[in-house]
Amino acid sequence: MSETEIIAELNEQFGSGNKELEADVVAELRSIMRLHQLSVEDLFFKWESYCIKMDIDAAQTSIDTLRHFKQDLHDTLERNSRSHVKIKTEKGISATPRAPRVSGGDVFGMLDSLTTPGAGRASKAGVRRTPAVTRVKAEPASSPVKLEDQLNSMGAIPPSSFNDRPNAGDTVEILNDQLPAAEPPIAPFSESRIKLTAASDQKKLGYKPLAMKVSESSEILDDRIDDFVTLVMQHHKLEESAFGSAASQSTSEIVAVGRIASDSSEGKLNTASLVLETSRRMGGGLRVPLNVSKLKGYQFFPGQIVALKGVNSNGHEFTIHQILELPLLPNAASTPDSLNAHIQRLRGGPDAMDSDSDPAPLNVIFASGPYTADDNLDFEPLKALCNEAADIYVDALVLTGPFIDMEHPLIASGDFDLPEEFLSSVDPDTATMSTVFKYLISPALNRLASANPNITILLIPSVRDVLDKHVSWPQDAFPRRELGLPKAAKIIGNPMTLSMNEIVLGISSQDVLFELRHEELVGGRPQEPRLLERACRYLVEQRHYFPLFPPADRRKLPKTGKGDGVGPGAVLDVGYLKLGEMVNVRPDVLVVPSSLPPFAKVVESVLVINPGYLSKRRGAGTYAKMTVYPPDLSKQEQTGGMLAHKIFERARVEITRV
Repeated sequence: MSETEIIAELNEQFGSGNKELEADVVAELRSIMRLHQLSVEDLFFKWESYCIKMDIDAAQTSIDTLRHFKQDLHDTLERNSRSHVKIKTEKGISATPRAPRVSGGDVFGMLDSLTTPGAGRASKAGVRRTPAVTRVKAEPASSPVKLEDQLNSMGAIPPSSFNDRPNAGDTVEILNDQLPAAEPPIAPFSESRIKLTAASDQKKLGYKPLAMKVSESSEILDDRIDDFVTLVMQHHKLEESAFGSAASQSTSEIVAVGRIASDSSEGKLNTASLVLETSRRMGGGLRVPLNVSKLKGYQFFPGQIVALKGVNSNGHEFTIHQILELPLLPNAASTPDSLNAHIQRLRGGPDAMDSDSDPAPLNVIFASGPYTADDNLDFEPLKALCNEAADIYVDALVLTGPFIDMEHPLIASGDFDLPEEFLSSVDPDTATMSTVFKYLISPALNRLASANPNITILLIPSVRDVLDKHVSWPQDAFPRRELGLPKAAKIIGNPMTLSMNEIVLGISSQDVLFELRHEELVGGRPQEPRLLERACRYLVEQRHYFPLFPPADRRKLPKTGKGDGVGPGAVLDVGYLKLGEMVNVRPDVLVVPSSLPPFAKVVESVLVINPGYLSKRRGAGTYAKMTVYPPDLSKQEQTGGMLAHKIFERARVEITRV
């Protein structure tokens, strides 16, 4: 690649809108690339990770910030080099042909080690207006991939065994650390303390995939815009005459509702390619360029439904004067009688001996696949998680796919053997992937169900699950026949909104946060300057589990272990995207696994949890443990006879290394 092409790519990745990078900024970026032998894409991944760690805007690329970034990479390189040399000295491990596992050797490892500012600070107990987040045991950001070659020359190879993993059981982050950690019960509860109620219509997820019609897809996209026109009209108390087509020339200020899009099929969204796509009813389906010069700040992504106040005086572009706020779904609420019933269930039912005492809090563990490293099919992280769930007698274990990952190198090649203890009962010639699931995954879940008979286990598929014949998203549940699952396990769709007692839980296994972060356009002083909170707010504001359209180019997604490393991507079935909408109310808890650093945050009264992946490609990952305390009904304010759940105030969430 020539120098001119490299500079052009740097401007595309690091530039803000259509403004090119300054010469000294380009020189500093080229210096970092040469020093650490990085491609532009790898450099951008590390820059984004550094910005997330330091809680700064990745679009604001200054020479001072880049120098701090360069020093951080250098410090991490030295720190990792010293730590791995120490491993060799203490354990006497000699070099082997196997490639060393280095935290940060790829995009996944890189993101695993990030933290936010204020790491390790203890927060004072007491009443808080907003939930407190504590980062525990902060670690440095990742080092360049070329560090592996350096470690090879030293002969220092970190332990490859899962049992020798570092920092096992360490807590990475705590939300609401003023709430005490729950004490595990002495014995499992005599009956299930969870009542499940589905809000999503799972039968509709059983549609026929790979049968998309352009006309139906177009109508779905149009209807979404028209639905938001009605919402904006009611929320802002506007007359229908206030709305118009952004594509029509006029000197009068109007409100235009449409979908953010790019007029270029390649490259990242920028101010030069930014257009508003109208519906056929409101604007004849036309696209019009947007002028953002009069805005103090903005945050856009492809597929975002927006309401813009402005004028198209020349007939060529729509100048935005104001971005109108979109109405949010109402908060989840229940009647006092319903909440009392759930509290009684936590005590053990109406016949509980100590019916007046405070019940033990509800404990739920969230984890996401993959569940085994790239070099084996031992599923050791899943077994360790099930052992932990059995030891503390959790009420529910929520697992999102992929369970058997089609991108796993061994699964993709078909070159693997079942454990010897199962060969006597399995004919290798007739074995299927259901057989693999039955003998490699189900035993851990069955042992958990035996240790805690009244546990609730939820399994949510992924578009990367080799078991699921429903290959598109929204996605139907895979059949449980021949999987050998315990009765406590339930397989639900992707996405799914359901109630766990009073808790409205929304789950999707799609990595929408990474794609939103990669595709968004941010300028000036955005409404939400923090990166992770902004991505979460998009979901709540757009009322959808995957509001991005079109999805990101799958070549830009984190690499997988199979072949060229390009995964399947989002695999959207546009004709059924309405099934990906949130149902009736904002979820109390929104679980969205992502390759971004794991976190638990509160956004617009929604507790958003990214548990991370339970297994990285070459090492152990993280999971989330949520402890929800029962509501104090005496202190709750009623609204129309209903009590808001306010789970974000009474839930303690711990992000933990497996």
